[in-house]
Amino acid sequence: MYPPPLSGLRIIELAGIGPGPFACMMLADHGAEVIRVERSGGPAGPAIPPEKDILLRSRKTIGIDLKCAEGREVLLDLLRNADGLVEGYRPGVLERLGLAPEELLKVNPRLVIGRMTGWGQTGPMSQMAGHDLNYIAISGALHGVGPKDGKPVIPLNLFGDFGGGGMLLAFGMLAAMIGARTSGRGQVVDAAMTDGSALLMSMIHTFRQIGLWEDRRGVNMLDGGSHFYDTYETADGKHVAVGAIEPQFYANLLERLGLSDDPAFAVQMDPLNWDGQRARLADIFRGRTRDEWDALLMGTDTCYAPILSMEEAVSHPHNRVRGTFTSVAGTVQPAPAPRYSESDTVVPRMFDGTHDTDDVLERIRYSKAQVATLKQSGVVT
Repeated sequence: MYPPPLSGLRIIELAGIGPGPFACMMLADHGAEVIRVERSGGPAGPAIPPEKDILLRSRKTIGIDLKCAEGREVLLDLLRNADGLVEGYRPGVLERLGLAPEELLKVNPRLVIGRMTGWGQTGPMSQMAGHDLNYIAISGALHGVGPKDGKPVIPLNLFGDFGGGGMLLAFGMLAAMIGARTSGRGQVVDAAMTDGSALLMSMIHTFRQIGLWEDRRGVNMLDGGSHFYDTYETADGKHVAVGAIEPQFYANLLERLGLSDDPAFAVQMDPLNWDGQRARLADIFRGRTRDEWDALLMGTDTCYAPILSMEEAVSHPHNRVRGTFTSVAGTVQPAPAPRYSESDTVVPRMFDGTHDTDDVLERIRYSKAQVATLKQSGVVT
């Protein structure tokens, strides 16, 4: 096997919460050296025990007081030979620290500066406080999730923070760093969760513009409106997921459920029939336990799966064979993904709360005496 594909990249991460750390976790998982700069006043987010914080895995850390000139100089020295910087402050905060992108690019013209925000660096809402739920509200993503006769349902914080935030930032950083290696010029990556969650809706916008999607929730094929793409409760109070969209898979499902000759199910794609068909399927699925449905439907082309809890997912046979989850120092967590045919990914290493100050600074040619002085003055911790 070859080294992880991002080996040789160096990213400086200004400590934040949520999508920024997730993007940096992904970059570190795939081989980038990520140095996390903690703020001198303590952690940037909730007081999570560091050895349990999965988003902080596989990093080096250093504490720097960026409010003092000496601390900012240390950061600039770290950036001189870095490929990227990731920050998640509100727009304008970096500038007020004297670290505006144009100033950083003078220090390192090839630097890629990833800026992770909810609303983006520009626009009338850019200075407002917010969270994932707010960002996916104005992108149109939240409106489409939930039952037709109820309010929108919160899809965890997956659309904004992670899918439309951290993953978008990681992609943008890599795209810009490839560009910088070709052109010799760095740039700013403006990653906004409003933009990213809107981007995740691309296929739904296509469906709507060709007449296959109504702009209201719970009445469409993929939003719980159809009977063949829905979840059902089982006899033991658990649930299963059915996604038999294609005609051949739908036919297989009807055969397994004993409905092949039932005229009520002869037409699959008429929305006028979906509520009645769903009610029938709900009665059928309530007639057996989830394990019994597994025995009948697993391994068949019916587009079926049991709905597992987080704890159950870790031990499911498919996930165990794939190595989807791993345990590091007693902390169960998703393993790095995706996998490569020729390259390794990084074996996750949990942050133990100890800073790597000496190692980080000595690698950029600070003497032991300089490091000791910076520590003593509180510039670094």
